[in-house]
Amino acid sequence: MSLHRIVALFRRVTLEIVRDRPSLALLFIAPLVMSGLITFIIREGDTPTVHAVLVNEAGLPGTLVAAQLGAALEEEGGSFGILADEAAARSAVERGDASIAVVLPAGLGTDAAQLTLITDGLDPLGEATQVGRLQRTIMASAAAASGGSLPTIRHLTVYGAPSDDPIGRFAPAIVGFFAYFFVYLLTGVSFLRERTGGTLERLMATPVARSEIVIGYSLGFGLMAALQMIVLLTWVLVSVRVPALGPLPEIAVGLGVASAGSAIYAFLVVLLLALGAVSLGILVSTFARTELQVIQSIPLILVPQFLLSGVLFPTSSLPEILQPLVLIMPVRYAVDGLRQVFVAGADLGSAALLANLLILGVFAAVFATLASLIIRREVA
Repeated sequence: MSLHRIVALFRRVTLEIVRDRPSLALLFIAPLVMSGLITFIIREGDTPTVHAVLVNEAGLPGTLVAAQLGAALEEEGGSFGILADEAAARSAVERGDASIAVVLPAGLGTDAAQLTLITDGLDPLGEATQVGRLQRTIMASAAAASGGSLPTIRHLTVYGAPSDDPIGRFAPAIVGFFAYFFVYLLTGVSFLRERTGGTLERLMATPVARSEIVIGYSLGFGLMAALQMIVLLTWVLVSVRVPALGPLPEIAVGLGVASAGSAIYAFLVVLLLALGAVSLGILVSTFARTELQVIQSIPLILVPQFLLSGVLFPTSSLPEILQPLVLIMPVRYAVDGLRQVFVAGADLGSAALLANLLILGVFAAVFATLASLIIRREVA
């Protein structure tokens, strides 16, 4: 063993890292930015504005609770309204006219009273924040109106849940983010190999237009992405029981997440998301010279998608200064579209689902167009 050779290798590796600015940024700057962003979201996150409707079946005690609740919500910038019955309240939440409905029971003030809170069920993280916030206000108001007796509270959702499986509420976010992550990474690395291997340069020497190159590569990578989405959705939605064999116990292959809507519409959402990831991967890889540099783009491209698309934090509670960034996150629209399918059972007759599909298509087209322009300037 030669100490001289070890020192020489150590010196070579160190100098390579020092000279590689993206590596230095990934090593020192990215952790500071990401941890700072997460801290900022947690510390400065806005409490979601509550738009509530109330059904008073409790008579006079309910009137007192309604007055205090309305004053508290309006003071915090929310809104408050009174409706005749629970059916009307559910309809208001379903239409989006209210974010939460409160049903005060007839026996308010007794130990058996059960107060009902109703949300649409599409955003479990955001709704949990609103329910918790409203619950504290209601309990304080109810205690004052009933002389100290507190009702129990039950939380219902308009769309309910296809099953009691807790993962069902979070499956749309999981599917959306990981679909985007792996397709982007695969496309970026694969297209970079086409460039560094000389294939792309030889294509550009032919009469093939730059836009044709981008479209052709996008379709090729898109086919692989589509197959990947089929495998991913099959894994998420299907569960096959494998019986016990000898000493091996019975196991389940697949997550078996229940969905209120058709898997076809879920596939449309993730397919358009994947096509956008393909176009973005091609675009970003035109700036990279090594596979490491493609990986170095993850903190800049994918981590913000994870933090600002409703995967980890509800978008309604993000600081106001970050809200414009939420609008340009493709994963946000995929997560919302998948929630519409998984939870609400949406189809192509749903305006919300169609809007998400359209926006995802626009993202894919914009990224593909930019990739064509960048390639043209690169070889000019």
